[in-house]
Amino acid sequence: MSEDFVLNAEIREDAGKGASRRLRRLEGQAPAIIYGGDKAPVNIQIPHKDLIKQLENEAFYSHVITINVGGDAESVLLKDLQRHPAKAIVMHADFLRVDANKKVTVKVPLHFVNEDTSKGVKLQGGKVSHNLTELEVSCLPSNLPEFIEVDLAEVEAGQIVHISDLKLPEGVTSVALSHGADHDSAVASINKPKGSAADEGEAEGGEEAAE
Repeated sequence: MSEDFVLNAEIREDAGKGASRRLRRLEGQAPAIIYGGDKAPVNIQIPHKDLIKQLENEAFYSHVITINVGGDAESVLLKDLQRHPAKAIVMHADFLRVDANKKVTVKVPLHFVNEDTSKGVKLQGGKVSHNLTELEVSCLPSNLPEFIEVDLAEVEAGQIVHISDLKLPEGVTSVALSHGADHDSAVASINKPKGSAADEGEAEGGEEAAE
């Protein structure tokens, strides 16, 4: 992992919606909770500006985070985030404890590369369509990737890239594929340009069949 994410937090004594509102409005703190593992859940508060700054980094959402609270360092993953519907305010955050020796299940963003220079686009005039923007994976925390690359360089018009076509890092497996080949969803495709010879041929074949 190329970057370390660290947040400093304090134990939050007061619970409830009213207390959370006061926390955000008067103290500039974001209410949150740490749960999971063999410890009891802990209500915490994090400086809102610190949390907002970290949330600007895409990797924060699929990365092991260290939260320093009450003299202890907790290794966690961000599992849920509640934002204000109209303002740039975090209403509440949920963090799940992780164990270095136990696999975690996380949704990791997909990064599509070589779209404009792919065979299907540059040579055949096709258009890229994204079916997925993230992939749920299972791995040990130390193997958790910040993103998974989807290389479209050799993909031609009319072809579909499935989950099984992706090159996952060592120790990382697709949750969907663990359920069987029938869960091998489409990740992306390059659609043939409208009016292409292939499309016209298919249309003519359909008309002949209808006759």
